[in-house]
Amino acid sequence: MTASRGRKILQTKMQAMTVAGIMSGTSADGIDVALVRINPPAQVTPYSVPRLRLLAHIAVPYPAAVRKRVLQAMNGKNESVAELSQLHWRLGQLYADVVERALHCHPMRLDLIGCHGQTIYHQAVAKHVLGGNVACTWQMGEASVLAARLGVPVVSDFRPADLAVGGQGAPLVPLLDYVAFRHAKRNHVLQNLGGIGNLTVIPANAKPEDVFAFDTGPANMVIDAIMMESFHKPYDARGTVAARGHVLEPVLREFLTHRFFQMTPPKSAGREEFGREFVARFLARCRKHSKRNEDAVATATALTDRSIGLAWKWFVQPALLEKPTEYIVAGGGAKNLTLMKMIGQELAVFGNIRLQTSDDFGMPIAAKEAMAFALLAYQTWHRLPGNLPRATGANRAVILGKITYA
Repeated sequence: MTASRGRKILQTKMQAMTVAGIMSGTSADGIDVALVRINPPAQVTPYSVPRLRLLAHIAVPYPAAVRKRVLQAMNGKNESVAELSQLHWRLGQLYADVVERALHCHPMRLDLIGCHGQTIYHQAVAKHVLGGNVACTWQMGEASVLAARLGVPVVSDFRPADLAVGGQGAPLVPLLDYVAFRHAKRNHVLQNLGGIGNLTVIPANAKPEDVFAFDTGPANMVIDAIMMESFHKPYDARGTVAARGHVLEPVLREFLTHRFFQMTPPKSAGREEFGREFVARFLARCRKHSKRNEDAVATATALTDRSIGLAWKWFVQPALLEKPTEYIVAGGGAKNLTLMKMIGQELAVFGNIRLQTSDDFGMPIAAKEAMAFALLAYQTWHRLPGNLPRATGANRAVILGKITYA
């Protein structure tokens, strides 16, 4: 079998495996581990459709000191090389701790681990550096610690291979979305609401090359930062604070002119676009119009909602067939009832769209991304591609990640 440009992707005989997928997202709130049983497809192609079954899922918050250090590292202006190296190894230990906890609660034999790692820096668009054009990404968490502790191989560092062939290195969840949610007669749009929002568009009866995906902008990132600044809480539980506030429309209109929202996909974002500096400007503008912190949270929530609406209007709706569409939400933001209500109202004006969560399809909203990296590890182990080029902008399909043997 071949990828584009005639380059061969070799493949080992596919086998059933139990894989632990590990995810820690841009919200930097903790670690999710999904234990997944993956059975090979009846017929193997570059984008075979293996059968996945979630066996268990656990989520463990970062210790407060670790989360603080991770957020400091993301801004990266005062962290020493020694501190960054120490954090890299400490995260490897924490990932191993959570996998061990999952196996203690749900004893089973583990065959493989897929670890996304903690994104510290992601620059998908090349910049001129030291005489060359450089795009780069950095995920922390030493895989050797996991392999040594758990005694099984680890696949990690998934994004660089896609970047190296011209892709954004993100989003990488679309393969799972395609495997788990494609439908013969209905359009499915998968929206993840983590720190950053991203969506995958799967037209009815799609083939892998029909699937596209992109980041929509901030999901929880700005909301969480304002909650911590104003209320000393890590997030707006169920959206109760936003529900008490009023959306500051002048602020919202101003920040929706951010160039990222208007960029044509494929595109990806992170704290580089919507982190500390963006939040400081956003909060200052909110406080110019209102002294109520609740209004700032409501406006940040509306920013997430409206940016999704713009993505739908400009990029998604024109690409879909005139068939029923299910808009399926996962990630921590799906628990924010105020945000979900806003999104439902936003999409309602576009017609035949049904808003659901991945829970409705038997996939827990908090487990989806961890399951995705279990699947990507399985693909890598069998020397099969993990990126969907139309989703990331890569010029060809590639095998993702690096394998650390136990």
